[in-house]
Amino acid sequence: QEQLVESGGGFVQFWGSLRLSCGASGSIFGFSYMGWYRQAPGKERELVARIMYGGTTNYADSVKGRFTISRDNAKNTVYLQMNSLKPEDTGVYYCNAVVRGNAMAYWGKGTLVTVST
Repeated sequence: QEQLVESGGGFVQFWGSLRLSCGASGSIFGFSYMGWYRQAPGKERELVARIMYGGTTNYADSVKGRFTISRDNAKNTVYLQMNSLKPEDTGVYYCNAVVRGNAMAYWGKGTLVTVST
């Protein structure tokens, strides 16, 4: 059973920065992709950024140019660098990973990001 553990959330002022980390219990080479989702109060969970096995990245339009997803294969960790944060970025951020071959998905428990006005 793969485990994903997020960290790095917190309270930040408007236009500030945070870096989220997602550590996997096993090798991240086993995943088709890993990504970050977020869920704001009263809204559905949405994809924020994703990094594919080959390194290709995808971003939600709302975060392009401000967020960067990256990974450290040696540490089995994926990061989300968030710059120029806005109040609308507030929410619980979840790490997600999909296994290569069987598409089984794993989720972390989430880390809360709060951006003040």
